[in-house]
Amino acid sequence: MSSWSRPQDVVEKALAASTADGQVAFVVESSAANLRWARNSLTTNGSMRSRQVVVVSFVDGGAGMATGTVARTGNPDVEELVAASEQAARDAGPAEDAVPLVSEAPPGAGDWDADPAETSIGVFRDFAPALGEAFGGARDRDELLFGFAEHGMATTYLGTSTGLRLRHDQPTGRVELNGKSGDMSRSVWAGVGTRDFADVSVADLVVDVQRKLAWSQRQVELPAGRYETLLPPSAVSDLMIYAHWTMEARDADEGRNVYARPGGGNRIGERLAALPLTLRSDPFEPGLEACPFQVVSGSSGSASVFDNGMATPAVDWISGGVLTNLIRPRAWALKTTAPATAAVDNLVLEQPGATADLDEMVGATERGLLLTTLWYIREVDPQTLLLTGLTRDGVFLVEGGEVTGAVNNFRFNESPIDLLGRVTQAGRAERTLPREWSDWFTRAAMPALRVPDFNMSSLSPAS
Repeated sequence: MSSWSRPQDVVEKALAASTADGQVAFVVESSAANLRWARNSLTTNGSMRSRQVVVVSFVDGGAGMATGTVARTGNPDVEELVAASEQAARDAGPAEDAVPLVSEAPPGAGDWDADPAETSIGVFRDFAPALGEAFGGARDRDELLFGFAEHGMATTYLGTSTGLRLRHDQPTGRVELNGKSGDMSRSVWAGVGTRDFADVSVADLVVDVQRKLAWSQRQVELPAGRYETLLPPSAVSDLMIYAHWTMEARDADEGRNVYARPGGGNRIGERLAALPLTLRSDPFEPGLEACPFQVVSGSSGSASVFDNGMATPAVDWISGGVLTNLIRPRAWALKTTAPATAAVDNLVLEQPGATADLDEMVGATERGLLLTTLWYIREVDPQTLLLTGLTRDGVFLVEGGEVTGAVNNFRFNESPIDLLGRVTQAGRAERTLPREWSDWFTRAAMPALRVPDFNMSSLSPAS
């Protein structure tokens, strides 16, 4: 890769080669490192680097502005890439989301001239020895550890024909640890997201796994039904991420999603949560920092190629339990005389003043279920955002304020929006790793939630 052009030069070359009415070009320079282990032994480790080059051309054919996007990996012929993008725009019809390209630089534009940030296997210098110690302890207890650790660094250089030159470094890391009994009859999970692995404690993850394996020694069979249920932060994040990514204002305004108001319009201003919960995003949230501007290769209901470089400031989606904002590209904002609002790559759910941790919530539970994670989540009905999925790696029975055993897995049917209206307690927000969506979304902070009647609709054979 050392013989390749600097990513900034690739962007400048693409812009210089353009004959279109406008252009956006961006390069994403990525590096990654990973460790994987099984049965208390490291199995693989590796590192990799990659480059993606994207050119979006804007051509006014007389009937309106059309767009064409072409992307290549590696070290492509930039002139060919630009020509292909312009041809794609000429072949396309007028874009319904056409607005003037962004020309005002957002806060946090980054150092355009600096070299890309990088990661390497060295990011695990403290993590790997601690993992080795954990393997030894697990062998002594006749337990098995499986899992992986990944760290990536992506530097994006975005340039436009309006003069924007923006750069962002995005570190992303996660650890997922599965603990199993020696006979493989019991399985539990712990995970954490991180920016740099400096804040990852293998010992804490192992303690979490050990405790859940101990809880699992007693097995209890329960039927399907509605149970008071404690959702830990990871499970809450998987549900709230789904609630967030469906927050498209156009779908709501046109009656196609759960945020549509019966009879027309959207539900902004309506109370969704029984508690004064706030769901928000902020690109400068400490520990969850994300890109402060839009980088878009293809238009959708939640983003527009015309909005490349648009600032993505902090936003409350739900404030004090009330729906406050929906995701709205500039073109739809103009059509509906509403503010343009961009998605941010992080999510926080919190209740001001809430201090209870999950252990305290367990202690206040007379009888109920404590989940570990959810998986295989699928949408059943977009109008209500009814989701279905399975519990995974530990469903525990709480009796008299203590965990007394593990129960069978269930299939659940719940809407995260309906669930917000039934929550009776929220704990303190803490950084968490979504289990279902961790391959693309790791920046979340959530509280544990108490739901008095979580719908375990049927039994699941999963173990």
